[in-house]
Amino acid sequence: MKFLVTGVGGQLGHDVMNELAKRGHEGIGSDLAASYCGIADDSAVTKMPYIAMDITDEESVQKIINGIKPDAIIHCAAWTAVDLAEDEDKIDKVRAINAGGTRNIALAAKEVDAKMLYLSTDYVFDGKGDKPWQPDDKNYQPLNVYGKTKLEGELAVAELLQKYFIVRIAWVFGLNGKNFIKTMINAGKKYPEVRVVNDQIGTPTYTYDLARLLVDMCESDKYGYYHATNEGGYISWYDFCVEFYRQYGLDTKVIPVSTAEYGLSKAARPFNSRLDKSKLVENGFKPLPDWKDAVKRYLAEAKL
Repeated sequence: MKFLVTGVGGQLGHDVMNELAKRGHEGIGSDLAASYCGIADDSAVTKMPYIAMDITDEESVQKIINGIKPDAIIHCAAWTAVDLAEDEDKIDKVRAINAGGTRNIALAAKEVDAKMLYLSTDYVFDGKGDKPWQPDDKNYQPLNVYGKTKLEGELAVAELLQKYFIVRIAWVFGLNGKNFIKTMINAGKKYPEVRVVNDQIGTPTYTYDLARLLVDMCESDKYGYYHATNEGGYISWYDFCVEFYRQYGLDTKVIPVSTAEYGLSKAARPFNSRLDKSKLVENGFKPLPDWKDAVKRYLAEAKL
């Protein structure tokens, strides 16, 4: 199969390209930069074809995708700086990328009859209650600009296409880019104690594991909405931090605090990010491994 992957300069796009190479698929990477600007490792993504593409430019997107004629598009590109998205002067740009850019990709996918896989987020939900969100839940009510614009992207894909996968993920970490583990390990080396919220509940997602699942999906025709995070149960950010500090060998004290006590975030966060993943197994997909195992493999690879 021929794949176009957007956002290959980010955590997930990087791993998706490497997974495609492992399976012998043809992968073309794209991002806004003139050339690939991810980590300079020896992975396949650095050797595979790359094309610069501004997803907010509808005409350019149509021209590029018509030229490539991919069988499937895995759309990883997004504005993901959640707090920065709340700035008055950034909102239009965030919407142009997450909603408008996604719509442009969907329109072009329809034109060439390509499958489209869109990465979405737990932030499309309001985070109330303690029941896991189902993939086909429609009680969205996102709390912040990032969540609202990602939801608009979801709705555009579902409106325009029949051959689509919408995959919601949460608490992402990977080799290529910034993430919570890198940030907190750096902080743990610098300070004797750190404060981490313990009232936001969810499950982490390792991009290496997720990439395998996304390619599995695109090799199938089991379209629809899915949730995908690592297995191992629901935890808090505090629990997550305690575990990767333990695995890394840091004795930094981790102090659990409420979101209100933490008080540094500009954007409201959902308290309940529990995502029900049973639909994966029901449709014959292999779940992601336990998150503790994912952390172990990530730390061995990341060499932080």
